[in-house]
Amino acid sequence: MSPPPQFRELFESEFGYVTRTLRYLGVRGHEIEDVAHDVFLHVYRHLPEFDTARPIKPWLFGFAYRIARDFRALARHRHETACEPQNLRDGAPLADDLLVQSEALEQALKALDTLETDERAVFIAHELDELPIPDVAEALAIPLNTAYSRLRRARSKFEAAARRLVAQERTR
Repeated sequence: MSPPPQFRELFESEFGYVTRTLRYLGVRGHEIEDVAHDVFLHVYRHLPEFDTARPIKPWLFGFAYRIARDFRALARHRHETACEPQNLRDGAPLADDLLVQSEALEQALKALDTLETDERAVFIAHELDELPIPDVAEALAIPLNTAYSRLRRARSKFEAAARRLVAQERTR
């Protein structure tokens, strides 16, 4: 068995993945970076236990999921908005393209907000991060059949929420 990856390299290469995952899991705005640092504190403590024969992303996802779940459970975080304005920079795509992307992202985040935390985690890990369900089940420490069941429910709820949001948008 090879030694676990160096923490600094892991932090630098996967910080973007962890922050994106936290955003999908419902952590918002200025809090994402603080929560990501909490994730990496846990990763640092458990890095010697990492099985280098396994992929790193499902392992990181497990930490991000548990930290985000606990963070969102705090009462002060229950009434956050679904999306925050995007920061535009020079050299970015055209404004109308960004608007369409921003609106689509906002709609997707609103649809994700309709999912239960456990369903949301499986949905994000499999559908957005493209992790195989067995890896998702292992990362979340749940039985394989439970992961498949949560994925089916999450897909159904997400699609229904997305259809409802599109219909609401059309009536405006």
